Amino acid sequence: MAEAVIALGSNMGDRRASLRRGVALLAPELHVLAVSPLYESDPVGVTDQPPFLNAVLRGETALAPIDLLEKLKRVERDLGRRPGPRWGPRPLDLDILLYDALRLESEQLTIPHPRLRERAFVLQPLADLDGERVLPGGRETVRAALAKVDTGGLRRLAGPEWLSQGPVPSQEGPTPGPGVRPRTPGR
Repeated sequence: MAEAVIALGSNMGDRRASLRRGVALLAPELHVLAVSPLYESDPVGVTDQPPFLNAVLRGETALAPIDLLEKLKRVERDLGRRPGPRWGPRPLDLDILLYDALRLESEQLTIPHPRLRERAFVLQPLADLDGERVLPGGRETVRAALAKVDTGGLRRLAGPEWLSQGPVPSQEGPTPGPGVRPRTPGR
């Protein structure tokens, strides 16, 4: 079995329900071992859209990386994702961040995810799961990579229990997670 780390995102409809349903549909091909706290993040790239809910999960799979990618794309389609603008709104976004210590570059798939080190909405949840993990291809830990990015648009909404418990708090009073700088006015 291989360890896969998957990023989860949603900014359309019932975002939390989409993330929960997406995780459920990953079974049986991906067995979830751990899930990060839940964050809300400002959109990146195309900024004229609703904020995203984001989390990261760590799981085990017998699928090869390309087969896992196909599974993730199938789950996204099953939950209503359709072709649209790059970085546009979506009911569910699933990305392979890491797959064991593999480094892979093909037309269909790059592992580690090519923008992993640039995105607070991925690095913070990953740091919550395993901040001392050394990222493939270097000596940098997740926590060290997180320290280099702006976390101002990131708000912690719930702990790992979000996957199985009550409603997500409104964005009026989220609690910043460890290492998350409070949002400043005008950002």
